Amino acid sequence: MRPALSVVIPAFNEARRLPKTLERVTTFLEAKGASFEIVVVDDGSTDETATIVAPNERTRLLRNDGNKGKGYSVRRGMLEARGERRLMTDADLSTPIEELPRLEARLDQGYDVAIGSRALPGASIEIRQSRFRESTGRVFNRLVQGLVLSGLEDTQCGFKLFTAKAAEGAFALARLDGFCFDVEALFIARREGSRIAEVPVIWRNDTASTVSTLRGGLAFFDILRIRWNAALGRYSRRGAPQGVV
Repeated sequence: MRPALSVVIPAFNEARRLPKTLERVTTFLEAKGASFEIVVVDDGSTDETATIVAPNERTRLLRNDGNKGKGYSVRRGMLEARGERRLMTDADLSTPIEELPRLEARLDQGYDVAIGSRALPGASIEIRQSRFRESTGRVFNRLVQGLVLSGLEDTQCGFKLFTAKAAEGAFALARLDGFCFDVEALFIARREGSRIAEVPVIWRNDTASTVSTLRGGLAFFDILRIRWNAALGRYSRRGAPQGVV
């Protein structure tokens, strides 16, 4: 019997933060009472990430053969998860797991995907990024809205909940392994007919983030790659390879 919820956590060299994250997620979900699993995807870590995850009936560990990228790791986790609903969240819990009911409420209303947003009224940014990164993010979001995903104010918050059907439909066709993987997944989900709700959440910038300004800059080109892949029919149901083109 599949669990009600899967929580997918990509992890690269997260030995320091992961124990507290797993404890907090487990404690919160146990209090809710519904069945769940936690799927940690170790992306070729060189620290003790893999050894501190103790697989059991509620926690699974998937190990990539080398460092494949966050997009690859999330895609693998979402496709190998078994839950009726599948949450992707970061190991630092920049959006607290306690925000999950906000997203669940939108799926209860009939949406297929609910994404955490830092840009909507009601969102609370408790620890901000630098002014430069915030400015870069606003420009990036304008390009995303103009070229691939109109109507969504914040596609980069790493807290997203999918139904199993929506997750499998989007991530089975996804191709990007880097920064723009979630833009691509949402683009495909919308093409597949999924209804997407944007939900204001609490968010705290993690000063130890491994996403560099350079990687963020390169992501602008990935927006064009999404458009190009779509134009060439690479997001069709005939099947698409899982790697980066």
